[in-house]
Formats: sequence, C-alpha cells, structure tokens
Amino acid sequence: MSEQNPLQRGKAHYFGAGPALLPTDVLQQAALDLISYNGENVGIGEISHRSKPAIQVIDDTKANLTKLLDIPDTHEVFFMQGGGTSGFSSIAYNLMANYATKHNGKLGKAAYAVTGSWSEKSLEEAVRLGFDAEVVVNTKNIKFSDIPSYSEWKPLNKDNTAYLYICDNETVNGNEFKDTPPQEYLQGVELVADMSSNIVSKRIDVSKYGLIMAGAQKNIGLAGLTIYIIKKSLLEQASDNQLKEWGIPLSPIAFHYPTVVKNNSAYNTIPIFTCQILKLVTAKLLKNGGISAIQAINEKKAEVLYGALTKYPSVYSLAVKNSKVRSNMNVVFTLNNPDLDSVFLKDAGEKNLQALKGHRSVGGMRASIYNAVQLESVELLAKFVIEFAEKHK
Repeated sequence: MSEQNPLQRGKAHYFGAGPALLPTDVLQQAALDLISYNGENVGIGEISHRSKPAIQVIDDTKANLTKLLDIPDTHEVFFMQGGGTSGFSSIAYNLMANYATKHNGKLGKAAYAVTGSWSEKSLEEAVRLGFDAEVVVNTKNIKFSDIPSYSEWKPLNKDNTAYLYICDNETVNGNEFKDTPPQEYLQGVELVADMSSNIVSKRIDVSKYGLIMAGAQKNIGLAGLTIYIIKKSLLEQASDNQLKEWGIPLSPIAFHYPTVVKNNSAYNTIPIFTCQILKLVTAKLLKNGGISAIQAINEKKAEVLYGALTKYPSVYSLAVKNSKVRSNMNVVFTLNNPDLDSVFLKDAGEKNLQALKGHRSVGGMRASIYNAVQLESVELLAKFVIEFAEKHK
C-alpha cells in the first residue's frame, strides 16, 4: 500500500469566521513554496522582503487585486502588517493628517456608522487616540439587527468631516451593506470601509471609496497582512514638524501610509509568505471567472442557507431581521430553545460540519460561508438545518 500524500486532505465543511478556510490547492502550492520557492534551496518565508522575488510577489498580488476589483488609476494598493484592529488606528492617524494638510492645519472630525461590534471598536479606537469623532447612526439598541436607511442617519458636516467610516460586513453580527451612501449624503466626505470579511466576494465600485481596508484572514488569506486600497490624493501629508505645529498626532512610521507606499509595502518586514497566499488566491479567482463568478456562487450559498433557516421560524431566529441587509458571508442565527444549542453543535459535528458556534458576545450559531467554502458544504449544512428542525420543531 502506498503512503498517503501528506499534502492531501479530505473535504472540510468548515464554517469558521476567521482565520478561515482556504482552497486546498492554494495551500498545497504554498506548502511547496515554503520549502523551495522558484526552484531555489530557500523558501518564500526565508527570503528578504526587499529581494527581487519578494517584490515580484507584492507586485503580482497588487496586479491581481487591481484586475479583480477593477481598481482605477486614482487609487493605490498597498499592504501592511496586522489586521482590522491595527487598521482602526492607522486610518484615524493618516486621514486626520491628510485632512489637516489639505485645510492648512484645520483639525477634522471623523464620522462613524456603528452597525456592529467591529465598527463600534473602530470608533472606540479613534476616540481613545484623541481624535474628534461623532456617530451618525448606531443600531446597538436593536442588537445590530438592521442598517437603517441613509435618510435616517445624522447629516454629515462637510465643512469639518474628514471621513465617514463604515464596516461593510459585520462578521459578528451578520449584517452587510448592499450599496454605498449616496453622494448627496456624503457631500464630498471621503468614504472609508472595512471590508475584512467580504473583500473580493462581490462587485464594488472602488471609485466611490476614499479608502478600503481589509484584513486578509477572513476571506482571502492568512492572518498577519492587511490590504489597503486608497485614493492617491489621501496620501498627501505635511511634514512631521508641520503636523506637530498644528497639533496633529503622528502615525507610527510602520503605519505611515505615504512611507509604506513610497517603499512598495516593504518599508517594514511584511510577511511575504502571507502575501504569496494572497497572490495564489487572487490568481485562482481570476482563473475561475473573476468577481462576477464568485459573487454568483456566494449569493447562491446565502440563498440556500437562509432559505433553510427561514423555513422553520419556530426553531430558528435570524439575528438580522431585515432580509435586505443580511450578510452573504456570515449567517448568524439562534435556536429559539437555547437548551438545544449543545445538541445542534454535537449533531453537526458528527456530520463533519465544523466551527458553527456563534461569537461569545452574540451566542447561538454563526456559519461563515466565505469564498473558499464550497456550495456543497453549504447544501450539506442546509440539509442538516432542515433535518434538525423537523426533529425538534
């Protein structure tokens, strides 16, 4: 009997929220790259981040993202260490410095739409760092179960607002923006979006955003690297001395956007192995038809799972009550009888349906159905949801 290939694995019906599932063939190639990259005796994780092969990985990944998302020439793509939490800080530092630069030292204000736990954390960080921030909408009182119409949001003051921050997809709470605030609401204020859990899952018009930030570990790669897509005009900053004179806090140099862009994401040592994963994932998406193709699959997966859950309102309750803003990435639900939670998880585990326990702050269940989660896995979960409901209704 021949030995099993150690790079093979069985099908994983894994619904973890992040770090999350990645395509097996991507991981197989990455495993080989980790041992020997481009036929050399060193692997991708051992080479200098400023070497020609590493810079090529960065450039190829940027090119893939540019093609996938149809990123216009007005925007720049770069990478930094960390994830969403470090992004919260870097956004406030850099965009406030840019605003002061453009307005001759005037201090700006940040606006935040609090539609879930991650946008709430981002607001808290901006305030903690000493920046002036206001809330234009906050749905915590309804447990983040809806995203109100923009007509219900507090109007922006275009004369002093540096940016409006939204979390495009709330991983914990399971809601997702299906559009962007209209221009008549923004009034020229830059739109900033955290897309950590839905980047490259759907078509977006990048030109409508001043900045998109996305931690890689939920839908496109491994933890440790964050994608930034920024309008080039937002990279303008006065000198450190000038910013100090104006009373603007300086960003740590490793998170100073102009420096990072000037050095092609290699000013500090970014994890090149993680960037290689991004390159392989984005290349696979391009090969398989691009964003339109994966969006169609994601919409089908969401339709199948939500359809099964809504069929049994006596057994399941969806966290997001407004079906128009339910996430296509993170399906959050509870059992009406919480005594059945452990039974649900046990029975699901016996069918190899893994990582369905909800976030500790919400409870219940959460099925994260990111790009790499196959339709087959979602159909199996939907079948189990129906069988469980029939047994316990």
